[in-house]
Amino acid sequence: MSRKQPRTIARELALLSLSQIKVGSSEQLEKQDLDGLVLAAIRTLTTETKDILETAAAEVKRGSDRLLKTETHANNLNSAKAMVEDAIELTQTAINRLGVAVELPEFIQIANSYEVREYALEIIGTVYRRRKEIEQHIEESMVAWQLNRLPQIDRYILSIAVAEILFLETPLKVAINEAVKLAKLYSDEEGHRFINGVLRRVSDRLDKSKLKI
Repeated sequence: MSRKQPRTIARELALLSLSQIKVGSSEQLEKQDLDGLVLAAIRTLTTETKDILETAAAEVKRGSDRLLKTETHANNLNSAKAMVEDAIELTQTAINRLGVAVELPEFIQIANSYEVREYALEIIGTVYRRRKEIEQHIEESMVAWQLNRLPQIDRYILSIAVAEILFLETPLKVAINEAVKLAKLYSDEEGHRFINGVLRRVSDRLDKSKLKI
């Protein structure tokens, strides 16, 4: 098992917890313990894994039905093959998600668990409190696309990165690189390229605004 830095683990924990943790106030968030964050993250991973496996099973059934209808037509054979290949890829993704769920508690134990909790909560709190400002920066850096059309995981990755850049004094390069790492783990090829592009434009816009000051 590779050793991850506490803040890297905190980002991942925050990403996986955001959809589960309800922030009513700063006091409520501060009461959130590390076990609660880990539980929220694992719930996210297991729910996502179940959804992925259900989609994979549906693809296998579609491919099987296509083969049963006609076993000799080349187009149907190729279509069925593509469906099965998609199902295999989805299943591998689901296995990877389960692997993260199993390893996450151990990653936290071998890191500085206090630092992991504190930074994860700082990220979550900032994303919730400064949501409008964060989303504005993201939307202004998107080309011919809308934030609400992105998959939830991609929105959260972008929000965490922009929160770190604007409010948590994280160097631009670090925030972007960490976001791309998360995207490679939890998004797809297109997603991580898109996220990298948006964050590069966020960086360019911030550089231009500094020049005007």
